[in-house]
Amino acid sequence: MNIEEYIRVVPDFPKKGISYKDITPLLQNYSAVEECLFQFEKKLGDKKIDKVIGIESRGFFFATLLAQRLKAGFVPIRKAGKLPYLTEQESYSLEYGQDLLEIHQDALKKGEHVLLHDDVLATGGTAEAACNLIEKLGGEIIQCNFLIELSFLEGRKKLVDKEIVSLIEY
Repeated sequence: MNIEEYIRVVPDFPKKGISYKDITPLLQNYSAVEECLFQFEKKLGDKKIDKVIGIESRGFFFATLLAQRLKAGFVPIRKAGKLPYLTEQESYSLEYGQDLLEIHQDALKKGEHVLLHDDVLATGGTAEAACNLIEKLGGEIIQCNFLIELSFLEGRKKLVDKEIVSLIEY
């Protein structure tokens, strides 16, 4: 199955010149979702995972499903002000400014093996900030996986010491 066929490219969204990669057609197809999960599991191999961390918001879709498959806990990383308990924060750069990510302070135990997931690896700023939060809490990042990688934005350069898996590359 070619999962790329289920990615809708929306020109000029959210602004002119951007070709947005919309994953909602993929999410609407059970077989395409199953294929993605199979590929993610295969690329993870027999690595032990204690927690799967998903980045707000589209990263939650596959992160929760992977956590269930791996019999691991799920942890959300969200934008500032969205989590109800004590948090750690990390600032990151966007193409158009700065933002903050947060994780609950008690989300990880020191030494837990973590799989980080997001839908897209673009410039790498969000993933780098998420990795910094995980490491602040003592988590060991086993793999960072992404449904889509926009390789021309060179996000991998911000994650040089991490194992990175992406299923679709543009």
